[in-house]
Amino acid sequence: MSTPPLAGAGMPPGAFSGTQAQAAREVNTASLCRIGQETVQDIVFRTMEIFQLLRNMQLPNGVTYHTGTYQDRLGKLQEHLRQLSILFRKLRLVYDKCNENCAGLDPVPIEQLIPYVEEDGSKHDDRGAASQLRFASEERREIMEVNKVKKLK
Repeated sequence: MSTPPLAGAGMPPGAFSGTQAQAAREVNTASLCRIGQETVQDIVFRTMEIFQLLRNMQLPNGVTYHTGTYQDRLGKLQEHLRQLSILFRKLRLVYDKCNENCAGLDPVPIEQLIPYVEEDGSKHDDRGAASQLRFASEERREIMEVNKVKKLK
């Protein structure tokens, strides 16, 4: 995974050991989610390898099959399935820990997560658009009157 930062400039050599011990006890939920994501990617990779092994295997259609090759492929397949089982258990642990960490949080409505900034310019634009609409309708009315006068002549 990742290596812990080294004690360096501005940190006394013993200052990091206390932080490491606390970090081991209390894991950040975001880090757990990253671990869960990596675990899911590993699961997908292992599953693809399993399907690749199964695709390359021949069906025993009365064809003589070398016992050594069969045992080798069977061993690889069983190893992948065992690793896949371990990865699913790890994913379940990460899921349970995330739920435990988030249990006390109140759900926030989605509307509150979207920042909304009301611009002062938008109000002026609405007024400007309304005045432009009034001006255009007055102009249209005048043109219609001029057209009526021309038709009457």
